[in-house]
Amino acid sequence: MKNLYIAEKPSVAREFAKALGIKNADKTGSREGFIESDDSIITWCVGHLITMSYPESYNPELKKWSMQTIPFIPEEYKYEVIKPAENQFNVVTRLLNRDDVECIYVCTDSGREGEYIYRLVDMEAKVGDKKKKKRVWIDSQTEEEILRGIKEAKDLSEYDNLSDSAFLRAQEDYLMGINFSRVLTLKYSQTVKNYLKTDKCVIAVGRVMTCVLGMIVKREREIRDFVPTPFYRVVAKLDGFDAEWKAIEKTRYFESPLLYKENGFKKEENAAKLVSELEYNKPVELDVKKVEKKNEKKTPPMLYNLAELQNDCSRLFKISPTDTLNIVQELYEKKLVTYPRTDARVLSTAVAKEIYKNINGLKKYQPVAEFADNIIAQGGYKGIVKSKYVNDKQITDHCAIIPTGQGLGALNSVSNVAKQVFDLIARRFLSIFYPAAVYEKVSLVLTRELNGVDYSDKNNEPEHFFANFKRLVSPGYLKISNQNQSEKKDDEKLSEQMLQTLDKLKKGQKLPVEKLEIKEGQTSAPKRYSSGTLILAMENAGQLIEDEELRSQIKGSGIGTSATRDSIITKLVTNKYIALNKKTQIVTPTFLGEIIYDVVYYSINSLLRAEMTASWEKGLTGVADGSISKEEYKEKMNSFVKKNTELVKSLDNQYKITYIFDQNKVYYEKSKKEK
Repeated sequence: MKNLYIAEKPSVAREFAKALGIKNADKTGSREGFIESDDSIITWCVGHLITMSYPESYNPELKKWSMQTIPFIPEEYKYEVIKPAENQFNVVTRLLNRDDVECIYVCTDSGREGEYIYRLVDMEAKVGDKKKKKRVWIDSQTEEEILRGIKEAKDLSEYDNLSDSAFLRAQEDYLMGINFSRVLTLKYSQTVKNYLKTDKCVIAVGRVMTCVLGMIVKREREIRDFVPTPFYRVVAKLDGFDAEWKAIEKTRYFESPLLYKENGFKKEENAAKLVSELEYNKPVELDVKKVEKKNEKKTPPMLYNLAELQNDCSRLFKISPTDTLNIVQELYEKKLVTYPRTDARVLSTAVAKEIYKNINGLKKYQPVAEFADNIIAQGGYKGIVKSKYVNDKQITDHCAIIPTGQGLGALNSVSNVAKQVFDLIARRFLSIFYPAAVYEKVSLVLTRELNGVDYSDKNNEPEHFFANFKRLVSPGYLKISNQNQSEKKDDEKLSEQMLQTLDKLKKGQKLPVEKLEIKEGQTSAPKRYSSGTLILAMENAGQLIEDEELRSQIKGSGIGTSATRDSIITKLVTNKYIALNKKTQIVTPTFLGEIIYDVVYYSINSLLRAEMTASWEKGLTGVADGSISKEEYKEKMNSFVKKNTELVKSLDNQYKITYIFDQNKVYYEKSKKEK
């Protein structure tokens, strides 16, 4: 009797064959679609072999789009083999049902989508319960990890909830895509065609895609409608540094309607008036009220998940999220890094206990060899289990993306950008074993009394000027992290003269002011999304949280998953709803995209709400962990589709939509000219 191993693609199957000791695994099986030895058979899918059938497979009359035939909600879903994959499906089906196959090891990618790929094949091949089935769940494709995964494989039935979640996700996308696209196209496509003077128009919407389009359009309209507000700051130029005036409690201008925030005036003449009040006698001097020096630690950032890596690669290398995923997938398949489609930014306890192996391997990677050697020599990895970088509760499927420490020779066969991405991952990984960077922060509070004010009265305070400085005392992990690339420079460039001045400052000193200046500024519009910051916003349910620490603390269900977010952006570009600048990775909506947004806004508004889309994803997570039944989720899903399809059918707002198109076209054309 034999064991059958089913991988997701041929390259992964070959790695399993090597781990199982099958000779010539690289050269065998390519024609037959499987690799066989005395006790094992290894075969593969080619991604998805099965897909959901279109409505016309249920009834040929459903091929024609009609208001009478929607909503279309099947009681039982139909599936079919993807034509180009038919030969491999037949190979896999034959092997699954071979009499000498005793146990099937499911080795597709360890995640919801990988589970779905196999379950569809199992269902269509009609394997049933006649064979033992085991699930191999691994974090990397190293030989050691593959053999561990096979040894510790659990019964496939333990992943039934994950399978239910996968099927429901596909059904949800299918129902919303077909019903909402059809009803909106039937209702509004003629209006859109007339407006754009085009022959064809399909209004394509989707559960995640339309929500992301909404985020991009809303951001663009915020920018378009933004009116800069000027403000005027008063700055004292001293010997080697500047100090900024702020209105604090008990000073003359505290909470004055003349102010824009606490450090600027709305009108220049009011700032000039303050300057004249401060210059009542010359030379102007400021009194040192407070000199505070304290050390501040900056800990290494959390490890990479896919979203974080895609954001950094967009920012640093100007590559798209899809390019980043393809690169890190290649690194994974070459055994260089762990599983890429992960939302976790921490290690599991089990991985952390063996982490010295990964570090040891990096001693052979020249750019960081010195750091890896130092971590091993100093035992810097020993306390990591008790740190914030290890947390089993924050891991759903896989730990963060880290180097395996193996297969380093494969770096010679990858592109220069892939090498840079690997270097980024390796440095982020090693950083967590180094101490925090230490900065010395110097805060100065300077004051100036105004003429004619009674400062013996405790309700009166002199005018205050503030200056803050930060200098790096101990680089800690910054020595590894390649600060020029992956870190923003925190330490300001302080001249030797300034450092000496700061060191000598004491409370009660008087500092001569070279000049009091009025500096004009203005408020800034929100920034457009880049492909990377859009991924981060999707991960955080529509909120662009750029603060590193805050992102690690706020963890909820985002929009889409780590495996699908890049493809959503690609689909929006393909549909010509958004434009992605390849050089800058900046994302903007097209006019067609804005029209689609308006149609959805005045029909199925909830599709544009990030919190709604995130709640669906959270529900799927609930199905996967068993806290929500598949029946309960399915009922809510079907009800949502039916309710909103019927709502659109009842609407009569074409005139309003056309008016909105006209209104927004003016703004769109105006913003294009301004660019």
